[in-house]
Amino acid sequence: MPLDVLTAALIALGAAGTGLVAIYAFRPLHRLFHNIGHPWLMVTTGGVVLGLLGALGGRITLFRGVDQMRELTSDASDYTIAGFALVIVVKLAALVVSATCGFPGGRIFPAVFLGVAIGLLVNDAFPAVPASLCVSAGVLGTVLAVSRDGWVSLFLAVVVVGEVSLTPILLLATLPAWLLLTGKPQMVLGSEPEPDASTRTEG
Repeated sequence: MPLDVLTAALIALGAAGTGLVAIYAFRPLHRLFHNIGHPWLMVTTGGVVLGLLGALGGRITLFRGVDQMRELTSDASDYTIAGFALVIVVKLAALVVSATCGFPGGRIFPAVFLGVAIGLLVNDAFPAVPASLCVSAGVLGTVLAVSRDGWVSLFLAVVVVGEVSLTPILLLATLPAWLLLTGKPQMVLGSEPEPDASTRTEG
């Protein structure tokens, strides 16, 4: 079990770090799209970018990710490590674009999809690590990065793989990812962390 906890913690940490890439890209891309000015042009431009990303990553990187997640899991043997990496990069970019250009929809399901893809990539690279552990830890990290809700992240991580026995392992694995995300901005405007009092200067 200690090895499982360490493995899950490392995967969740990496997945949370991947989520941070999207979070740090969110604000500048939001400014870029909103500099266009007209809402219809903004959404249309976003749609074109999403279409190009879909052409690059394939149909599986489009839409919310619920059905695509099942497809990715069932066809996992058809993907190489490079294939999983491409899916992750494209889906990550699509998540940020859709969140910043005005497309409706949430971010939890795309984050779950990303976590599943990260977990399957790790399992492909290290087949000795159980796929359920890889996938659940991946989901835990990505959802935690996007939602900053530990209980929601833990619940979804367990539900996706359907193994309640992983709950204690994932609970312990949450801590490193949570520490990584502490003080970092969230994928919402106005979420910058307050500067430390010792670094403030008087105006």
